[in-house]
Amino acid sequence: MRYDVFFSISQTSVDGRVPAEADMFRSFFQQVELADALGFGVAWVAESHLSSQTQKRNRRPVIPHWEGEVGLNTDILQLAARVFARTRRIEVGSAIANILCMGGPVAHAERLATFLTLHGLEPSERRRLHFGFASGRFSFMNEASGVTPRDAVEEAAWPALRGFHLKEAAEIFLRLLAGEELASEDVTRRRMTRESFRSDADWRRVQAAAVDRDRLRAPPDAIAVQPRWEFERLKIVPQEFRRVLLQLVIGSHDAEIQDFVNTLAPVQVFNLSITRPEVIEATHRRMAARYHPRGGGWTRGHMPRTAFVFLNHEAGLSPAQQSAAARREAERALSAYWRALEGTLDPERVARAADNALVGNADEVAAQLVARFHPEDRLMLWFDFFNHDSARVCRNMSAFMGAVAPRVRALLEARP
Repeated sequence: MRYDVFFSISQTSVDGRVPAEADMFRSFFQQVELADALGFGVAWVAESHLSSQTQKRNRRPVIPHWEGEVGLNTDILQLAARVFARTRRIEVGSAIANILCMGGPVAHAERLATFLTLHGLEPSERRRLHFGFASGRFSFMNEASGVTPRDAVEEAAWPALRGFHLKEAAEIFLRLLAGEELASEDVTRRRMTRESFRSDADWRRVQAAAVDRDRLRAPPDAIAVQPRWEFERLKIVPQEFRRVLLQLVIGSHDAEIQDFVNTLAPVQVFNLSITRPEVIEATHRRMAARYHPRGGGWTRGHMPRTAFVFLNHEAGLSPAQQSAAARREAERALSAYWRALEGTLDPERVARAADNALVGNADEVAAQLVARFHPEDRLMLWFDFFNHDSARVCRNMSAFMGAVAPRVRALLEARP
């Protein structure tokens, strides 16, 4: 197995305390420098935009019970530059950059080209930026950049249109990064049909809106998707960056989008720990055939998977005490998360989430890893989940690499 580490930099309330922004970033750098020394492969950092505290006061608050900010990292490129300057071996990943907002796909492509140019100036530099990209979790971030319905048809079709917008943005983004000259008229034109929607009722609402807007005599079988980004021919600069220092990763579970981006470039897949095992295995089988040939053959390591880690390897406790303490820590953190996210506490949901996490002493966590994951999987281990005690997070990271990883290796080698 390969081990990466996931950082949320989530400035939320834990036990009634919300750390200052500067303290959040100091903790992050303490942890990422340790992750580098311990030998973790990639530091994946969550990206978010705009204050969720302020958004709570708007007409449609998305997380009204959340105290603090969902995330403080708004620019993976600036953060990655600092991480690379302060570490020796670890690579950096975005989890996930929203290429629809804050300038859209053209701006994101050009900023990324500039970062890679500066990052690659030293010929000996070999560490990659793993650029995970998608359309964002919360719509208010896109709305602030003008990505909103433009007429009644788009209003009716809006949930489905998010996927169309991601395809359009991804095509622009990837083709510009590849060095193409591009105008919006060169971008694939797409149409909405019944298959684009979850139900007949959803599709009928869109058809009715199209009849009114376009003064049609009958509901259409297909409706053209209007381009979101329109521009004359352009080409980004700089162009001579070392593309070998970039690994692209799509942050969408939509198989159609995963396949589409791999017609343009080698794009790996970002995955969540809550994804059902059968979906994960189906993705591996499909991507083995669809992964862009420039990326070489598909491997399981091309789909990094997040996993909560609630490890207790504290000195002075027996293994049984460590196990019980880890379970309490997991349930406390997960309960706080669900209260913050939804304002309610569902004990069954907390129990299911705890069962899906890695919870226990070193022996238990090692056994869970071997039982739940393939020996060739690559894991993004999440140690700082609802935990602002940076010293403890660091001890857990050290215990994982010092105690859990060797046990996993021994268990795998003992298999017949």
